[in-house]
Amino acid sequence: MTTYACDLSDVRAAAARIAPHAHVTPVMTCSALDALAGRRLFFKCELFQKVGAFKFRGAMNAVAKLGAAAQRGVITHSSGNHGQAVALAARSLGVPATIVMPSNAPAVKRAAVEGYGARVITCEPTSAARSAAATASAAETGARFIHPSNDPDVIAGQGTIALELLEQIADLDALVVPVGGGGMLSGITLAARELKPGLRIFAAEPLGADDAARSKAAGRLIPQTAPDTVADGLRTGLGDNTWPVVRDLVEAVLVVEEAEILAATRLVWERMKLVIEPSAGVGVAAALGDRFKGLEGIERVGVVLCGGNVDLDRLPWM
Repeated sequence: MTTYACDLSDVRAAAARIAPHAHVTPVMTCSALDALAGRRLFFKCELFQKVGAFKFRGAMNAVAKLGAAAQRGVITHSSGNHGQAVALAARSLGVPATIVMPSNAPAVKRAAVEGYGARVITCEPTSAARSAAATASAAETGARFIHPSNDPDVIAGQGTIALELLEQIADLDALVVPVGGGGMLSGITLAARELKPGLRIFAAEPLGADDAARSKAAGRLIPQTAPDTVADGLRTGLGDNTWPVVRDLVEAVLVVEEAEILAATRLVWERMKLVIEPSAGVGVAAALGDRFKGLEGIERVGVVLCGGNVDLDRLPWM
């Protein structure tokens, strides 16, 4: 029997741990998008979470659980949202934070990380460079490393989305969750399979960063290489804690193209008046796509809008 990174008890413990710090985010609906999807869609609005993304849940849980072990600081690598989340969580608990960020990270996300008081180390935009820089800094300072997606405490924190959503909206048939490193997808899936057995869970992924889809098809973990997508929050790859969840418990990975991501993101801006980032648009695009529409027995779908950190000087469709 496979042992996964966390279970419902870990997610419930994370919910209690982060409750004084994190927001309970709302669920919104849109009749125009329902009509396009041919079914009811319920959007879990993580763009209204602190730092503008779901990442605060996992980061807050991980930093808080460290307790005194975090006093020499925490460090992570991130293109932006997880970095912001760790920076704010660390500031909230009075510990120093260092964030390794790739040189192509959106300026708005770097500015936010610095605004939360964290030290930023810039590296080349590759997974290897990010890991190397974080490892070197941790060795030098004694800071505790918090992986953006593969850390079990981060995964448990992200799973609190499922606790909230399944309490807010009854009788969901399926969930559509964007996937990059897979921390959010894994946490939600591991919580939901105990809360609501039989709930169908689908990952949504950009074609330009489709390691989860390729891994699922091959039945083995295929590393992410040279991701190229406007959905910058989904450029990272699955890890050894998140891949088994995708392999065993996620029904399918729905892959969407760049034009679909941009169209879905803009559609949400225009019709729902919600400023989501393209990574969130990936889930919307998947929910509106032909492959998902063709599935039977699904009438009520939860779609996670994972974040809303957009560089307004570089709108993705300009």
